[in-house]
Order: sequence, then C-alpha cells, then structure tokens
Amino acid sequence: MKARVIVKGLALILSLALLGYLFESSGLGNSVNESWIDARVRGHGIDGALLFLLMGGLFTAIGLPRQIIAFLGGYAFSVGLGTVLGTLAAVLGCMLSFAYARLFGKGLLRARLGERAGRFDRFIHEHPFAMTVLVRLLPVGNNLLTNLAAGISSIRPRFFFAGTLLGYLPQTLVFALVGSGAHIAPALKLGLAIGLFLISGALGAYLYRHFRHGQSLDEKIDAALEEPDMGEHESTTS
Repeated sequence: MKARVIVKGLALILSLALLGYLFESSGLGNSVNESWIDARVRGHGIDGALLFLLMGGLFTAIGLPRQIIAFLGGYAFSVGLGTVLGTLAAVLGCMLSFAYARLFGKGLLRARLGERAGRFDRFIHEHPFAMTVLVRLLPVGNNLLTNLAAGISSIRPRFFFAGTLLGYLPQTLVFALVGSGAHIAPALKLGLAIGLFLISGALGAYLYRHFRHGQSLDEKIDAALEEPDMGEHESTTS
C-alpha cells in the first residue's frame, strides 16, 4: 500500500481516540453524552440499540464514514456489542443506498456511475460473494459510491449484503475498540487497534492484487494499492 493510505488510516484512528479521550475527561464529553449518547442510547437497552441502528443506518446511507458509526458503537456499548451493532448499522446503510440505486436511481446514476458499475460487474462476476468481501476489506475507496454502483450493477442483493457484512467486520472491530471504555491501558488499546487496522488493510491489499485476475475495480484504488511507494500518494478508508 502507498504510504499516504496508511498515514490517513492511522490519522483517523488517532483523531477518534482523541475524541474518545475528550468524551471521557472534559465538559465536551458530558454535553455530548447528555445530548444524545447517554440520553438516547447508552443504558437504554433494546430501545437505545434500535435507535443506534436506525440512525447509524441512515447516516451511512447518505455517506457518513462507517468508521465513525463503529467508534460510536464502541463508545455507547461494549467492544463486542459495539462491533455487532456498528456492523449491522453500516450494512443497513448499505442496503438503503443499494435499494435506492436499484429501484429509483438507475436512470439518474447510470450517466455518472455506469463505467464504475460495469467495472464492479466484471470484478465480481465469477465469485460475487468472495469478491464483495475482498472489496470491503480494502482500506481505500468510497463506501457510498460502491453501494450505488452495486445497485445499478447485476449483482444479486444476497451476495452483496452477505459479503458486505463479513467484509465490514475487521474495521468495525478496530474502531469500536478505539471508541470503547474497555478496561485496557489506553496505549495498549490504541496499539492493538492500529495493529488490527494494518493487518486487515494489508490483507485486503494482498487479496486484491493476487485475486482480481486482471480486472480493475477503480484506477485510483489500483494506484493506491501498488507496492509501497513513498513518492506517490492516494486517499484512504471507506
């Protein structure tokens, strides 16, 4: 992977870790807790979990980074439950944007995303579930555009949603861990999250380079996932 892909991913982890520290140690944290998390979600059982799923799904459907939802899931719940609910919220958002594209947006989106949808079709054609998992493991790309392009492609929803669910889990775990109040030394927790992020990103990049069989999902993704190069840079996470 290019150096900037790694740097931007680590910067997102560190910035969310700092936000979590502010939540716990400052007046900012108290106001945020009282205004939404503590008032509506944390400690509110099933009602709080359902509200989190609904809001997380709606926000990711319109483009909010799913990593932020995962962070809030870890903050509001435990690492385990935050990972599960953060993943389900992101999958719900994926379903909403996919359904919009498939049911209502084909004419509107075809002009802009037709080429991207065609590439996606060719990329996942032979193994739609496995290749969707691979796409979701990548540390680069645009989550919303992928959902919309898939919606106007020929992929069957069950393969896309199942592959998305599995592929989302590693990064959701990373950011839920960053946001959680787990009884782990902060430095150790942050180091573990960074290590998991690097491992999952490297795995996604390796699988992409070795199993795409000459197909290209996106030229920018191809450039970003070339062997490490300190000169050229590209964007990260989604």
